[in-house]
Amino acid sequence: MSADKKAAAMIRTVADTLQPQFGIRLWNGEIIGPTDGPLLAVNDPMAIRKVALRPKLDSIVELWISGQVDIENGTIFDLAEKGLNTRLKRGIKDLPKWQLLKNVPSILVGRNEADSGLAGERPFDFGSDKQAIGHHYDVSNDFYRLFLDENMVYTCAYFKDWSNSLDTAQVDKLDHVCRKLRLQPGEKLLDIGCGWGSLLIHAVENYGVTGHGITLSEAQIDLARKRVADRGLSDRITIELTSYEDVRDTFDKVSSIGMFEHVGSANYDKYFHSVWRLLKPGGLYMHHAISRRAKRSKKAFRRKSAEHLALVKYIFPGGELDHLGMSIENLEGHGFEVHDVENLREHYGRTCRLWADRLHARFDEAVADVGAPKARLWLLYLTGCALAFERGTVQINQTLARKRARGSAPSGLPPTREDLYRLT
Repeated sequence: MSADKKAAAMIRTVADTLQPQFGIRLWNGEIIGPTDGPLLAVNDPMAIRKVALRPKLDSIVELWISGQVDIENGTIFDLAEKGLNTRLKRGIKDLPKWQLLKNVPSILVGRNEADSGLAGERPFDFGSDKQAIGHHYDVSNDFYRLFLDENMVYTCAYFKDWSNSLDTAQVDKLDHVCRKLRLQPGEKLLDIGCGWGSLLIHAVENYGVTGHGITLSEAQIDLARKRVADRGLSDRITIELTSYEDVRDTFDKVSSIGMFEHVGSANYDKYFHSVWRLLKPGGLYMHHAISRRAKRSKKAFRRKSAEHLALVKYIFPGGELDHLGMSIENLEGHGFEVHDVENLREHYGRTCRLWADRLHARFDEAVADVGAPKARLWLLYLTGCALAFERGTVQINQTLARKRARGSAPSGLPPTREDLYRLT
């Protein structure tokens, strides 16, 4: 039996055990399982060789990036919705391993293939430097325009109604942050990791503050400054290519929206001390960050999943997530009083799903801009994030904290949260 036929036999054996509710189309046109609905297309028998030689999630990612595996008649969401007829862990345990192993030697002989080259450098050095930030954010401003909202907000939206458009939900998120910070005319706002300047523009135009943004992305800062100038706000908004460690001014309010994931646990003390130093006494800090669920022990929490390691290898070099309790512990330990925590997990699931749908709809344009491998990687990333938030694998929280002042000074916050949800 040829290597191709043995590879096909291995796929049939796995399918018989795992019982996927979607069809599998092989390179020779054969379809295993349901023929209607989405199909997992295995376009190259050497895909089995790659997995056999290196049975890791990285191998699956590389097969997707290269197009050796693909989805037909649907999207990754459709495939995930169909799922398996058996639990994955149980199915893997029940695989007839000896039957599979007898076919392995013949498929191990074949061409060697290089990886895609899309992995970031030093992916497991937790804590992102300028090079790592550039790996993710300097892809192409035009590329991000394909799937972001009209204001180019690349963080979790806020859906007052689940049917709201992405454009509406992102404006509502910007306003939600400004309300939580209780911004007042004349105050100075620092936005750490300001992206393309959307929050600063919204805060200055609607709340009368002056704003300062910092980022390590050269592509972002160029467009952010242009957007500020086009709105006639250059005298009220400054944006600097620098780290939070190097800012020397002090501010009434500080926001960090979707930036903390890049800090790395080894740098937490330095980060929270910097935020404390940058805030005036009694000033408010908005800590908007993705987190993992806590485990029963610190040792268990420090153990990184295959999904997390793939994410930092390909998408966010140096990235690391804490858990909610760790954030609060660090805030209190560095001189902050926590006033409010809001879980936005479902909001981010909805946001990422809309991003993935929009990128899928304009996929040909994405390929023309950044090439097929990178476009496929980003589609996989956005879809995977949507599923992770929807299923509760990861969380996102907005935590409002105040820099403690000496003595028993009042917080200055309203007695209730009603002002956050007033009708407009």
